[in-house]
Amino acid sequence: MNGTTRVAVAGGTGTVGRFVVQALLRDGHDVVVLTRSTGVDLVSGAGLAGALTGVDAVVDASSVQTQSARESERFFGTVTRNLLDAESRAGVRHHVTLGIVGSDRASHGYYAGKAVQERLVEEGAVPWTILRATQFHEFARQVHGQVRLGPVVLVPVMRSRPVAARTVGDRLARLAVADPAGRVPDLAGPREERLPDLVRSLAAATGLPGRVVAVPLPGGFGRALRDGTILPGRDAVIDGPTFDEWLRGG
Repeated sequence: MNGTTRVAVAGGTGTVGRFVVQALLRDGHDVVVLTRSTGVDLVSGAGLAGALTGVDAVVDASSVQTQSARESERFFGTVTRNLLDAESRAGVRHHVTLGIVGSDRASHGYYAGKAVQERLVEEGAVPWTILRATQFHEFARQVHGQVRLGPVVLVPVMRSRPVAARTVGDRLARLAVADPAGRVPDLAGPREERLPDLVRSLAAATGLPGRVVAVPLPGGFGRALRDGTILPGRDAVIDGPTFDEWLRGG
């Protein structure tokens, strides 16, 4: 695509979506934010038809807070079908999906829905690009305090190579205004980390209360989090600040 592109961003006020919007606007493109606050319900499909009028590309950065495989599959399956159907009717030429590294190897919990999302996009009629990214630096803040036992903060044992949400947003914005490219190389941060260590660093830097205790999750998903299954391969693009640099505002 050349010149100014009109891009709709599903989840455009979320952790990554807001950075997609910022990057597109910074580069002079037109942006439509697809959220309930702008009159679009991704789950019911209400408002999608009108919002996609004249849109060249759609970036799907939507998300749901759940660890239930059933709920994740329901959400991502419904939203993806609604988007692709509306895009087909509106003549959208490019669908960009934010995937997650490891969703094809560890299709449990939240990851199960991301696997469904990718399958639907690949089978759909709209030309597509899928970018898988590792967990975001911001994930440490989301995890802190999700499970507490009095003064103790329980955090899953997890190996990851986290990346800044801004880095992911910038990459998605560049992909959206380019031609559809199918599966592009995964995107990851510069250093392998362990989630409990990240949460401890975050708590120390920001004054969050509680003693962080690492807990191995049971079952296949817990094993995948611990054994490196969800780490990126050697062909991944490495970009952005380390977690420590991000904490310092880098």
